[in-house]
Amino acid sequence: MLENRMISLLPRNIRRMLEKEIIDVRELQEIRLRAGKPLMFIYNGEEIIPKAEKGKGYIVAKEEIDEMVEYVSNYSLYAFAEEMKQGFITVGGGHRVGMAGQAIIENGKVRNLRYVTSLNIRMSHEITGCGDKIFPYITKCQRPLHTLLVSPPGCGKTTLLRDIVRQISDGNVFTRPMTVGVVDERSEIAGCYHGIPQNNLGIRTDVMDACPKAEGMLMMIRSMRPQVLAVDEIGEAEDVQAISYAMHCGCKMLATAHGESMEELEKKPVFSRMIEEKRFERYVILKKRGEIEAVFDGDRRRM
Repeated sequence: MLENRMISLLPRNIRRMLEKEIIDVRELQEIRLRAGKPLMFIYNGEEIIPKAEKGKGYIVAKEEIDEMVEYVSNYSLYAFAEEMKQGFITVGGGHRVGMAGQAIIENGKVRNLRYVTSLNIRMSHEITGCGDKIFPYITKCQRPLHTLLVSPPGCGKTTLLRDIVRQISDGNVFTRPMTVGVVDERSEIAGCYHGIPQNNLGIRTDVMDACPKAEGMLMMIRSMRPQVLAVDEIGEAEDVQAISYAMHCGCKMLATAHGESMEELEKKPVFSRMIEEKRFERYVILKKRGEIEAVFDGDRRRM
């Protein structure tokens, strides 16, 4: 059964239908609502279209989209304008509700959304200990190494990064406790709600929430003096520049990136130079949900 705080945000009819389903919330990754289209789950990595009457998929009404937007925004969209212009609102528990509709443009930039027609609830999951198996590869002399986690979307790299951050912050048999700065541009690592992380990132972790990665990394270095910096889904030139600066300042970097393999990563201009310059000391390639496909050192040698 879904956890209560998430159920309370669903439209009434969908809530009642889902409560009848046999659902293990630990395996539920996404709930997708599109006006006039079938309701969909991403459950244990598979797409599921739950059946309504007469064995047909449940068709989501536009009124149900509007109902849920009201619940998520606590009946005040204006109060969430800053989050909505990024395309999502983070709710209690660290779950993220993505939105699509008509953008309101002001001075060439998105100011807000209206006429929302699609919602994507991305369930926040903490899997304590999922990073245990990777620590022997990404640490040396009781310190973490510069590490890049690489996988296609939905394969658990953010979940793995979250647990690695927690363990470094608290300390374990492979690394001494260290101060960690998390720049959480999309509010997925910490899952902050009203500024408070909903996920356990350890007792020595500071979070810069909803801040662009490159700017946030520089702010963290100047203000919080972290020993380790963690960011999710790098891919822009300014991200690479900020990472290089952080490394020169003595911060150990933990980051994630989209990709299927080392070969694919090497073909991307934004990463190819970093690989050639051996900026990262470890590359962890993930397949499926959190499964480690391969680990490479800074010389691209398989470990």
